[in-house]
Amino acid sequence: MEVAANCSLRVKRPLLDPRFEGYKLSLEPLPCYQLELDAAVAEVKLRDDQYTLEHMHAFGMYNYLHCDSWYQDSVYYVDNLGRIMNLTVMLDTALGKPREVFRLPTDLIAYDNRLCASMHFTSSTWVTLSDGTGRLYLIGTGERGNSASEKWEIMFNEELGNPFIIIHSISLLKAEEHSIATLLLRIEKEELDMKGSGFYVSLEWVTINKKYKDKKKYEITKRNILHGKSVPHYAAIEPDGNGLMIVSYKSFTFVQVGQNLEESKDEDMSEKIKEPLYYWQQTEDDLTVTISLPEDCTKEDIQIQFLPDHVNVVLKGQRFLEGNLYSSIDHESSTWIIKENNSLEISLIKKNEGLTWPELVVGDKEGEFIRDSAQCAAIAERLMHLTSDELVNLGSNQYLFSVIVDPKEMPCFCLRHDVDALLWQPHSSNQDDMWEHIATFNALGYVQASKRDKKFFACAPNYSYAALCECLRRVFIYRQPTPMSTVLYNRKEGRKNITRGQALMYKSLSSLHLHHICSSSIEQSKSRVSVRVEYTRKQIAGGMIHWEPFIHVD
Repeated sequence: MEVAANCSLRVKRPLLDPRFEGYKLSLEPLPCYQLELDAAVAEVKLRDDQYTLEHMHAFGMYNYLHCDSWYQDSVYYVDNLGRIMNLTVMLDTALGKPREVFRLPTDLIAYDNRLCASMHFTSSTWVTLSDGTGRLYLIGTGERGNSASEKWEIMFNEELGNPFIIIHSISLLKAEEHSIATLLLRIEKEELDMKGSGFYVSLEWVTINKKYKDKKKYEITKRNILHGKSVPHYAAIEPDGNGLMIVSYKSFTFVQVGQNLEESKDEDMSEKIKEPLYYWQQTEDDLTVTISLPEDCTKEDIQIQFLPDHVNVVLKGQRFLEGNLYSSIDHESSTWIIKENNSLEISLIKKNEGLTWPELVVGDKEGEFIRDSAQCAAIAERLMHLTSDELVNLGSNQYLFSVIVDPKEMPCFCLRHDVDALLWQPHSSNQDDMWEHIATFNALGYVQASKRDKKFFACAPNYSYAALCECLRRVFIYRQPTPMSTVLYNRKEGRKNITRGQALMYKSLSSLHLHHICSSSIEQSKSRVSVRVEYTRKQIAGGMIHWEPFIHVD
């Protein structure tokens, strides 16, 4: 079992404020903009068979508003008609009407076992999209900030098995090819798990590629699969596409690299069911083939022919093994013998000493290769520079939320340190200092602990404020300390206060189901903006409850 290394998160002392005294409730009015939708948001409720805590974390607490980190004044959502709708903040004072930018070719309502539709803005001109039925779309959008050049067009779509949601994606532009790497999350049934929940979490790392010189369409070139027992708090692909960074309660391990899991399962089952016809092993000088003989088989029943690049084994008049060898042998020095345990042992002398054979007979799958421990260690040492896993223990710091500060970098994550909330920016290129402390939200770690009904937690990309949204009714906005127009004196200690942290609260008179707070980098005006989808609760005939959708901007 791999032991986690302890890596220190280096806190930048200048970003801490030991004299911070708390937040003052601001009575300034919050502007609220409301738009009525012509079709409801495509919300998917948990089914009866999605009862575990992991299902709740992954799908029950899902965010139906998707912020475009490349154009921070835009948010998107998917409605029940399968339309991708765009909302844009206009001049910091108004909210544009919902605008259809794309329509899914599938009827979402027709699928009973679907998940929520998900999307990730891969670059300023690319979007990865899932309709929740198991199909992945790669869409070229043009420049989304320019309505004249924006046009959403499907460049790739393929069915990838069970439904999934998209966690992260990146775009890699090289001289000869363009690649899109995306990370997908599933929760799948584990029939053999009798003690646990009966489910496991699957992360699939899919790479879609197109070579410019071939002029072919985009196609999947690699599928890597990881398994774990908990939904990750954070998962992202490194900017160079060479690794993943995952923050989770329990570790993840690769189960298959570069191939489909279902195919590998079929191969594993067939290998378990069918006993190998022969076993073989090798050294630098020779190969040894072992065949189990029938009880009544004698020396006269065995016929073996050695050729420089061919072997033919006949038992009792039936051809047992025949074919071209992987490499040449010294056929005159090769021998065979019957062992005491009623097995046939064939010794083949290599002509090219030191050459490692990946197979005995070209194309033959009936045998099983036996590798000794020394060979395994040597191979692992040779491949160490190609693939490695690093398990790091980040300590007991509570995970709070993640946010995209720079879309060209991996998302940041926020951890609680004592009473404060510290924001960390991962850097995969710097192995000595992989996490940089970039911002501090004073006392927010302590404040959020009392908010037991919190559903969403976010901050502005410029760190100017953090927002905490409860499941019902209330949204709390915590501004960073700002200079005050007058100086306050502490009467007991005689200290001066020249800055103040503000707390603002939005409270609706009706019960609300808040889907999202999208904190944009709208600058330091008093009318800071938060965009969210709300459902107003209405009682209708028969005791049923109807939720009427609206879009709000605070």
